[in-house]
Amino acid sequence: MGALSSMFWALWYVLPAYFANASPVILGGGRPIDGGRKWRDGNRLFGDGKTWRGFFGGVLVGTFVGVIQYYLIPSFYGSLRTAVLLAFLLSFGALMGDLVGSFIKRRLNLPRGYPAVGLDQLGFLISALAFAYPVKTVSSGQMLFLLIFTPLVHWAANYFAYKMGWKSVPW
Repeated sequence: MGALSSMFWALWYVLPAYFANASPVILGGGRPIDGGRKWRDGNRLFGDGKTWRGFFGGVLVGTFVGVIQYYLIPSFYGSLRTAVLLAFLLSFGALMGDLVGSFIKRRLNLPRGYPAVGLDQLGFLISALAFAYPVKTVSSGQMLFLLIFTPLVHWAANYFAYKMGWKSVPW
């Protein structure tokens, strides 16, 4: 497999996680996951930015992206069942990673929306890859590519969302 082809398939693989991670910006709102509860340090567990609607909406969007991918290139997944399972695991994993990142940011007293370089861009990716690993994985070269490329995509998507008025800060 050539380098360009390998990069394409790595992006194709992780696409449900990208969509799952981005969609709460549009679909979120409503009741916070932590219900306003605080950790023993006195700070919120996750904060108002992590809502049930955003979490479940993100998982649904990411899973739906996997179904669309299956119908576009069925040979990548082999079966619709595998496509749905993998897309669900990538999406759920991405949003769990995002929650862990938010939890860590609250422990560090970082306010909502404050950038945490590395944690914001890679936490969702690493968690998504870990959750999906039992079903299908990428090569080490593809993983390295995703670890380098994902922060660029993340920053560009956040800037776009900021310009569209969906986010209050460009990071």
